[in-house]
Amino acid sequence: MNEIDQLIQLLAKLPGLGPRSARRAALYLLKRRESLLTPLAQGLADAAAHVAQCSQCGNLDTTDPCAICADARRDGTHLCVVEDVADLWAIERSGAFAGRYHVLGGTLSALEGVGPEELRVEQLVARVARDGVGEVILALSATVEGQTTAHYLADRLGQSAVAVTRLAQGVPMGGELDYLDDGTLSAALAARRPVGR
Repeated sequence: MNEIDQLIQLLAKLPGLGPRSARRAALYLLKRRESLLTPLAQGLADAAAHVAQCSQCGNLDTTDPCAICADARRDGTHLCVVEDVADLWAIERSGAFAGRYHVLGGTLSALEGVGPEELRVEQLVARVARDGVGEVILALSATVEGQTTAHYLADRLGQSAVAVTRLAQGVPMGGELDYLDDGTLSAALAARRPVGR
């Protein structure tokens, strides 16, 4: 296999890129070797050499602990549990949370053979006991696996004095009821609350 085929095959492994898109991306990169391909290759090498998982929360950063865990201004009494680093980054982009995080590394799935041992559950339980956490916010997907994981974590944390909450579910901002699926409408009705004055 030559270098072009190898580049195409590697690009095709990226999410959202199939063989055809990978060929287009490879051609685009090769045509812009000096302005894009070489800097991209250097950036990838730098990331591979310097980015690692935070030993405290599981985030990816160039320092350990990561910048979020090292930030003394963050509220250590609130711990947001997410499935993956992408979820942590999404919440950070919103700017709506000033606490700390815990990345599980996935969700429980009997079909895929993912049990509590494959996730960072024990580290979560230890952090809650050790760090004086007052509230654990379960920011997990509204899938069967996400909800199963949320119930499991709530049970595991039930022996401690920590409050366990989850993200609200229901009608998104700007959403029209006619376009929502039945599950979203059911969750919104079940989670209704009084209108503030």
